[in-house]
Amino acid sequence: MFQRLREDIACILERDPAARGVWEVLTCYPGLHALVLHRRANWCRRHGLHWLARFISHLGRFLTGIEIHPGATIGRRVFIDHGMGVVIGETAEVGDECTIYQGVTLGGTSLTRGAKRHPTLGRNVIVGANSQVLGGFTVGDGARIGSGAVVVKPVPAGATAVGNPARIIQSEADAAREVAAQRMGFSAYGLTQGDDPVALAMKGLIDNAAGQDHQIALLWQAIEKLSGTSRELPSPECVPKDAQTVEQFDAERLNRLVK
Repeated sequence: MFQRLREDIACILERDPAARGVWEVLTCYPGLHALVLHRRANWCRRHGLHWLARFISHLGRFLTGIEIHPGATIGRRVFIDHGMGVVIGETAEVGDECTIYQGVTLGGTSLTRGAKRHPTLGRNVIVGANSQVLGGFTVGDGARIGSGAVVVKPVPAGATAVGNPARIIQSEADAAREVAAQRMGFSAYGLTQGDDPVALAMKGLIDNAAGQDHQIALLWQAIEKLSGTSRELPSPECVPKDAQTVEQFDAERLNRLVK
């Protein structure tokens, strides 16, 4: 028991820069309190004390704002940060090293008693604030779920799920598009995969802008390089000061475009 408690405290001190010491974590972190109470409730359930298990779970919800069903399986070194509003269902499984933020629901979509109704999180999964993971599927090891996402299908290991309904960012093209969108001053997380013509147009604009920006930067870099060795090309002093030799975006102009 004390070994698990030491692990929990150590993982909080490692992952939360606001944590100032062991005593503060032990007395002021509801995520830690909820996990400790859940272990008691889970033990009672496994030994046939179902009412007592639910009562301990209810007490934990009252004290911490975190509801973990006694039947849920929680791994080692799980960190529930802030925690208010977190709900973890009966057949949910949370792997080792996972991090869960406030407002998260690991819920079910089936009413079949005894069935696997709630999700399984692999190792080292991060679930962002106010996201909903609904169904008896698996979220792979090292996956990330963005804040506010609504996930209703499996997430591959190492992938990121964002948006409502969530889409999977895994391919190089999607990842590059997200990086380009962030540099332009907004996130493309809300875009759907292919059923919205406006979303498709936005994807095309992002890809086109990123490609043009890259090509312009390469052209100016080539001009600067050649101007020092060729008499027919202008000297470096003649290259315009506002020449775009590095990739950049006018975020304000793009924001006006998408409003």
